[in-house]
Amino acid sequence: MTRVIGMRCRECGTDYPVQATHVCEMCFGPLDVVYDYDAIKRAISREKIAAGPPSMWRYRDLLPVEDDVPVVTLGEGFTPLVLAERLGAELGLSRLYLKNDTMNPTNSFKDRVVSVAISWARAHGFETIGCASTGNLANAVAAYSARAGLESFVFIPADLEPAKIISTSVFGPNLVAVRGNYDQVNRLCSQLVESYPWAFCNINVRPFYAEGSKTLDFETAEQLGWQVPDEVIIPIASGCQFVKHHRAWGELLDLGLAEGERQPALTGAQALGCAPVYNAWRDGTDQVMPVKPDTIAKSIAIGNPSDGTYVIRMARETGGVVEAVSEQEIVDSIKLLARTEGIFTETAGGVTIGVLAKLARAGRWKGNETIVAYVTGHGLKTADAVAGPDGTAHRFEIDPTLKSFREVVEV
Repeated sequence: MTRVIGMRCRECGTDYPVQATHVCEMCFGPLDVVYDYDAIKRAISREKIAAGPPSMWRYRDLLPVEDDVPVVTLGEGFTPLVLAERLGAELGLSRLYLKNDTMNPTNSFKDRVVSVAISWARAHGFETIGCASTGNLANAVAAYSARAGLESFVFIPADLEPAKIISTSVFGPNLVAVRGNYDQVNRLCSQLVESYPWAFCNINVRPFYAEGSKTLDFETAEQLGWQVPDEVIIPIASGCQFVKHHRAWGELLDLGLAEGERQPALTGAQALGCAPVYNAWRDGTDQVMPVKPDTIAKSIAIGNPSDGTYVIRMARETGGVVEAVSEQEIVDSIKLLARTEGIFTETAGGVTIGVLAKLARAGRWKGNETIVAYVTGHGLKTADAVAGPDGTAHRFEIDPTLKSFREVVEV
């Protein structure tokens, strides 16, 4: 089945053939993949999905990689959907779920989008993969390029967390540390794509790369028994992931796979230290003004988000909101999640859980709604954020004797 029939500008509707490009020549709007949904509807079913591999590739009929293309995979996706009973009890939510994407091969949701991007790129003749990254994407591109036997160039801000640099370097990429923030790194890569025949995951092959985000929603729906939740909490960086979640829920409903009268409310989470989308939402405007990032949540610290305006529109359309939390709230939320559910998330996850907690304590929900929060990266990537004597552990230092234990530790 040939399911990808072209590309289309999200703004002006101009159609393009399938190619490695992401910007409309007519209006500079973003390009999206166009599918033959009639063909997909004839091919797809819950039964076919259930019979597929225990990975995100069970949803291949809704991804832009044709059936005859060998995929580049490390077993990404189909991560746990955890009923968060203890966290839910603290927040007054009886049906709170956490989509735990820390369990992916390189411990972040970026494995999903990179698996799609590199599979598409290799099938279309690319031999070198590139990306601009705040860490998680660099990890995934390096690992999946190694898996595919392709050369990779990953461009990162020079002040990135050491743990992310180490976990990227081990795969042997060409690691380029740029003295600047992510927006400056991305601008450089946008210039390089004009000069080098490389597939930059989040630039010229972005329309295909971004489609991998949808698998988070497909899995959530399947793991909920094909029921649509009431609300989903999503971290916002460029806003690209948020846009694709909106598309995914629409596809599930339109194809009759999921049961529900409407899409879930989509709610966005940002750090106050880099909150251009939240600022626009708070001010009641669709115009997102760039900011200079200043936050520990570096993996979502994009000061000039490409899809920020669409996030605001889609949050409003679905009944969601955009909220932001402080640096201290991020750290507190990382510890809260770890203490209640045994899940260690990076700072971006602290943003998501922080916004979830903030909204719950403000009375946004009655308590019996089905709420899903996307936890997109592992805490070992940003362990420094919770390092030091202020951790949640009850630490004791004793001599190696029973007497010392009894004297020091009161049980």
